Amino acid sequence: MKINTDFLGTGWSFPPEFNETEGKLAMTTDVEDINNSLKILLSTRPGERVMFPNYGCDLQDMLFKPLDLTLITQMKGIVERAILYHEPRINILSIEIDTQDELQGEVLIQVDYEVRNTNTRSNMVFPFYKGEATEI
Repeated sequence: MKINTDFLGTGWSFPPEFNETEGKLAMTTDVEDINNSLKILLSTRPGERVMFPNYGCDLQDMLFKPLDLTLITQMKGIVERAILYHEPRINILSIEIDTQDELQGEVLIQVDYEVRNTNTRSNMVFPFYKGEATEI
């Protein structure tokens, strides 16, 4: 018996993709839609969305700060608050910050979560880049 997961929603693929042959926008559903929603949430600065100014996660303020235990704890708190306020479909199980590639300017944020209505577990890894894009 297949569980009905229509309540998890359907959204645009991220980044948006268009199917030229069908003339339609590519859509995502279920956990893939939740992961896309989390990526959008974590990469959006508060104030970027004019009609929803509180939406987002202010990680960019952390760019030039030294990556110590205090900053890691702050980052976890910022991510947790953003998800609690803006992604009601999930419960956070854990948030881990991987600083292994810090010297290359990359910090990985892993969010382990449980989908509330199905009790299924999943995770999403968000790459946060501490450096600026210089290779064009």
